[in-house]
Amino acid sequence: METEHADDGAVLGQPLELPCGARLKNRIVKAAMSDSLGDGRGNPTCAQMRLYERWAEGGAALSLIGEVQTDPRYPEKPGNLVLVPDADMAALQRLAARGSAHGAKIWPQLGHAGALAHAPLSTPKGPSPLDVEGLRCGGMTAEEIAALPDAYARAAAQARQAGFGGVEIHAGHGFLFSQFLSPLFNRRGDGYGGPVAARFRVIGETLGAVRRAVGPAFPVAVKINATDRLAGGLGPDEALEVVRMLDRASADLIDISGGTYFPGAPASSEGSSASGPYFLDFARRAKAVTRVPLMLTGGIKTRAAAAMAVRSGAADAVGIARALALDPSLAAAWLDGPGGDPAFPSFEAPPPGAMTAWYSMRLAAIGEESERQFDRPPAAAMAEYDARDAARCAGWLARFA
Repeated sequence: METEHADDGAVLGQPLELPCGARLKNRIVKAAMSDSLGDGRGNPTCAQMRLYERWAEGGAALSLIGEVQTDPRYPEKPGNLVLVPDADMAALQRLAARGSAHGAKIWPQLGHAGALAHAPLSTPKGPSPLDVEGLRCGGMTAEEIAALPDAYARAAAQARQAGFGGVEIHAGHGFLFSQFLSPLFNRRGDGYGGPVAARFRVIGETLGAVRRAVGPAFPVAVKINATDRLAGGLGPDEALEVVRMLDRASADLIDISGGTYFPGAPASSEGSSASGPYFLDFARRAKAVTRVPLMLTGGIKTRAAAAMAVRSGAADAVGIARALALDPSLAAAWLDGPGGDPAFPSFEAPPPGAMTAWYSMRLAAIGEESERQFDRPPAAAMAEYDARDAARCAGWLARFA
């Protein structure tokens, strides 16, 4: 267990200046979670706006909106936001403004689910065709890959226009760009497959296009896996090469996490150790090969663990997800006084995927300010979550058909 120090709050309270010149007021970031609180047609809802406002009120320096889609044909879920030309800009502007309260920042995480696109809404495609138990997808054409950088650049420019303070490019957790990086799922024989530099190519091209679209002073982060935690997938040594390539690009923050959502893989929320930050050892290695600030995401459940990651020099910021779903004011508690660590729920043998659904439904309760009445068991939360997704599909297809 990590040792508590009297200056843990001060360590986490230090501002962080990014290479582009933007400044985070402290080192605590609400990591990207798929809150699934869109209206089912790609637009924000009042509950979603209130959720991010509560994290801003609660002291987080930055909140990342998980899985904001750049292409409505390949969504992760029908509750995702979508940045397309006919998006509801007034609603996006309200979300950006409310999530920026009290000097906080709010950034959309730009994503494309690829092979993991929600089947009722999509014909999934990844870097290569796949036909494995529980997962089938087609392979992308060279023309489809070549169109990705412009799609992300357009979405990033729209995010800036709406008033968001930056963007994160999602290349982790088994979604499309993570699929490109993984030798298990990228078996292409052209310039986008083979050695890790070629598998990184589309990410580098996208980062360059986004930077040109938003300019030098707008923060652009990239999330990567330290490891896919799958035999034959991306491992730490190749992930370190990805960090080296990002160091030579124009990233302002590298968000380190791990794991995938592929069928049969360990859940992304399951760490490589029983306690403490999951990917701390990799972050220490990454620090030696990049000048870009690093954010460490995964397994940080206590203030002592968060402060240790920053104090040790392994990370410049910490990404907190489930702990901030339990207490949206956790950042203020960690910054301003001793204690404040949340009590994590314990359930006996929840069904696969049920804990993810439980936390997603708790986010909805926070946005509706009803979390004190939230007492569903995981199986009930999963049933409610699945029913909500099913009900949204008709609206999504009607808008994006």
